[in-house]
Amino acid sequence: MSWTLRILYALLTLFIVMNVGLLLNGVTRKIYARVNRRVGIRFYQPYIDLVKNYSLTNLVTHGVMFYLGPIFRLTSGVGLILFIPLIYGSQGFSNFSFSGDAVLILYFLFFGTLGMALGSGESGQPHSAIGVARGLAQVTAAEIPLVLSFLSVFIQYQSLSITEIVGAQQSGILQWTFFTNPLAGVTALLAFLGSMMRSPFDVVLAPQEIPIGPPTEYHGAFLGVLQTNRAIFPVAKTILYVNLFFGGAASWPALIPKAFLLYMWSVVVGTVFPRYRVDQSIRWFLKVPLALGLLSIVCIHFC
Repeated sequence: MSWTLRILYALLTLFIVMNVGLLLNGVTRKIYARVNRRVGIRFYQPYIDLVKNYSLTNLVTHGVMFYLGPIFRLTSGVGLILFIPLIYGSQGFSNFSFSGDAVLILYFLFFGTLGMALGSGESGQPHSAIGVARGLAQVTAAEIPLVLSFLSVFIQYQSLSITEIVGAQQSGILQWTFFTNPLAGVTALLAFLGSMMRSPFDVVLAPQEIPIGPPTEYHGAFLGVLQTNRAIFPVAKTILYVNLFFGGAASWPALIPKAFLLYMWSVVVGTVFPRYRVDQSIRWFLKVPLALGLLSIVCIHFC
């Protein structure tokens, strides 16, 4: 396939994923409102917010890193989706995946968080260090079991290629990684809750506690960039999990329900459970998920 077609398919992928993410954001906020006996927003409100924010100008002057923070964040989401094969067997929707792409994907998972930490640290808000410390502490605690579950999968299939891992699961539902390596699958699902930054692990924004964080530090077009990433990044992570643990997908009708149900896993948990404190969140990830992640590697290596 020519590079022109690859780029066109990549742009089409971004368009589809961004729109799916915006709709899911609207639906999720509607679900939260209904659970709390409120009417809630219109499901298309994220589109209105995005257009409004991109139309506004930013007159606040900070350091260079403050402006690069949202760019780093968006780069993380866009880079992640562009190197994940969406549809198994499709040349176009394999995007820019290659042998060993799992290593690059792990970098993209953390790249945006680090960029936002650097950007927030250079803002004019004296309490921005609170959000930075909370974010890096929780992300680190959640990433440890996440990486362990991924390593268990890589050891199991003896491959760092997402495409090869998906191909090994095509014999049937019982060949999905979640069933052939359930310890890694459960660990990944628990770590997924932390990576989605919803309750009970929304300790960075802490909307019930402190009115600070990126939504108030950044506004106008900068907030629009963050909202764009907020639509792309969670869907990209969901598709990654589908590829690694739930057999991937050979068509869009197979991918959409898998990704939707996995996405709703974090929404249901966030609806039911109240927010943890920072110390509670970190201790939680360093107990059961960490133990399961270590056990999954031991089992896959010796069993």
